[in-house]
Amino acid sequence: MKIHNFSAGPSILPESTIKNSADAVLNFAGTGLSLLEVSHRSKEFVAVMDDAIALVKELLDLPAGYEVVFVGGGASTQFCMVPFNLLAKKAAYLNTGAWAAKAIKEAKGFGEVVEVASSKDAVYNYIPKGYEVPSDADYFHITTNNTIYGTEIRKDLDVSVPLVADMSSDIFSRPIDVSKYNIIYAGAQKNLAPSGVTIAIVKEDALGKMDRHIPTMLDYRTHIDKGSMFNTPPVFPVYSALQTLKWLKENGGVAAMEKINIEKAGILYDEIDRNKLFKCTVEAAEDRSIMNVCFIMNDEYKELEKDFFDFATSKGMSGIKGHRSVGGFRASIYNAMPKSSVQALIDSMKEFEAKH
Repeated sequence: MKIHNFSAGPSILPESTIKNSADAVLNFAGTGLSLLEVSHRSKEFVAVMDDAIALVKELLDLPAGYEVVFVGGGASTQFCMVPFNLLAKKAAYLNTGAWAAKAIKEAKGFGEVVEVASSKDAVYNYIPKGYEVPSDADYFHITTNNTIYGTEIRKDLDVSVPLVADMSSDIFSRPIDVSKYNIIYAGAQKNLAPSGVTIAIVKEDALGKMDRHIPTMLDYRTHIDKGSMFNTPPVFPVYSALQTLKWLKENGGVAAMEKINIEKAGILYDEIDRNKLFKCTVEAAEDRSIMNVCFIMNDEYKELEKDFFDFATSKGMSGIKGHRSVGGFRASIYNAMPKSSVQALIDSMKEFEAKH
């Protein structure tokens, strides 16, 4: 039986990424050495890093003046790295979920933080609108996709101050106007590679303006100047990220991914809205994530929740249990998720409905 991996992260990866990474563990680039033991200074791995950086620039059409770095750790490290480098006096944040709230908490240690709006009042099941961003803010921070709650900001916002975005779970899922951002960061384990590495896309002239001391490892300039090689980088996830970046290019790039992702999410949301047993946790269609589809049982069928989970699991659906703060179900349908797996989930929902 085929297993359909709907896990929110670490999550599904392209088959070529898994195969090529596994092969490199045994014999990396014909060296006779494992990727796990090769020197990061070897010409073979330096080429991997250079190619990965170049592909990020190509796929996201980076304008001049922006650099790409691969840094160890997850996006949570960026919660303090961003204000260390950019927050002089005041920063504005949009609170759309647990990760945004954690970013806000870290930033408060560096200066004034204005929470311009929050959807916490409704368990983060919508994207706030109609707020004002202070014109004197050093930057405005958003979390574009909220994996726990199934909401997403699917466009580049027009605001009067530079943007900073945590794109951990929707990076490379759509084209981005990078020129609107000072920093974009993304933990790899949602849509790109195994955990352990984070991509940061940084506008160079936004850096170097702080009076405070910035620890060497938390200064973006350190990693830009050394080509992400200041210290030993997370070799295996960087290599895996390169394989996924190659797969993205071979499959038409981010514009092609967006078209496919909208189609996959569309058929799943249509089934949730149609099926009498289920309802989506996010009512407004424009706020619904195309990466993480969250749904629960309708009120009159709540007693069937465990039955459906067991039934779907028996049909090969893996990782569909919703986050504990929301309950219900979550289908994470990242770039590597084939439409056939989404259809398999839909078929199981229809079959379960027919039984009840």
